[in-house]
Amino acid sequence: MSNTAAEPTGVVTTELLERVRERLAGDHAEPEPARVAAAIRAEAGGMLGDTDLLRALRLLQTELTGAGVLEPLLHDPAVADVLVTAPDAVWIDRGRGVERTSTTFPDEAAVRRLAQRLALSAGRRLDDAQPWVDGQLSGRELLLGQNFGVRLHAVLAPIARGGTCLSLRVLRPATQGLDVLVRSGAVPPGAETLLREIIRARLAFLVVGGTGAGKTTLLSALLAEVDPGERVICVEDAAELAPPHPHVVRLVARPPNIEGAGEITLRDLVRQALRMRPDRLVIGEVRGAEVVDLLTALNTGHDGGAGTVHANSPREVVARLEALAGLGGMDRAALHSQLAAAVQVVLHVRRRADGFRYLGEIGVVQRDTGGGVEIYPAWRAAGPAPSAGVLRAALAERAG
Repeated sequence: MSNTAAEPTGVVTTELLERVRERLAGDHAEPEPARVAAAIRAEAGGMLGDTDLLRALRLLQTELTGAGVLEPLLHDPAVADVLVTAPDAVWIDRGRGVERTSTTFPDEAAVRRLAQRLALSAGRRLDDAQPWVDGQLSGRELLLGQNFGVRLHAVLAPIARGGTCLSLRVLRPATQGLDVLVRSGAVPPGAETLLREIIRARLAFLVVGGTGAGKTTLLSALLAEVDPGERVICVEDAAELAPPHPHVVRLVARPPNIEGAGEITLRDLVRQALRMRPDRLVIGEVRGAEVVDLLTALNTGHDGGAGTVHANSPREVVARLEALAGLGGMDRAALHSQLAAAVQVVLHVRRRADGFRYLGEIGVVQRDTGGGVEIYPAWRAAGPAPSAGVLRAALAERAG
């Protein structure tokens, strides 16, 4: 895969391009081709011929629009992450681990300029006083189309010792249905029936797994199985859930703007969702104090809710939720009590070394002898599970 930014040569010098950039930056307007061409002519003093003008225009347009030289990588439907660690070190992840590409930047300054421009598009500040940024870009800003978004993270030098570090995660809406996951082997046949029964019985569940394990994909597929007469309200940090269901309301959080104002958190949106008559309340990823509001909601008549949690195994889920609940002022004893009453099932998804993602385990939430909560396996892809009867009893109870 090759996409290398061209080097300025001949009459089109680095100094000329830098003057043009400064002129365009001072205009505070979109870098349309006519404006860029006019700025080039003005800074060149009429010394450029048509060929040089077109070359300068092409160089600047590549840099000033979308994600610059990274744009083709983001358009690849298999790419989940684009990572820049140096001007000549651009990596991608297609689900099989990181791969180095042939895409390069002319120099460190070009990487820094792209990171700062993307940060500005996300309404965030990135400079020496604020040398890192975390934000989200829409498909319109990146020329990807309306259904795409990108999560942006960048760290400037000298905090990043090797130069500006840029990380872009492509957020493609999860639209696959459960049938597709079964056909691909991501959901083994033995688990398909259980999953459909869990949805019909309105058991509340959490999908857990590591980064890129397919949590959102499975959650979206399960939401598509919800009765069409039910109203599903999804609260997300980034718009990824797009289940093929006729009645889905999607609420997306918003980071603060460049002045630090206007932030809307997941916790704000959970509270709003509770006033919107949800039949199913769903949080795309539980990652903060909103876990308190979710568990409270699920304990007050909003059964059948769902969410995802970053955890490498079901056994880690309780500790992860304890830490998140602490951010919302809920102590350990209260968290265990709320969790035992609010959530019945945990679905663990895994990703193999070759990138294949699959459902590895279904666990049930049970109280232990000390009054705390543990998660016990009720189904395993690898073999028998000791708590299979507990899940069957819970499903039978709801069915009755």
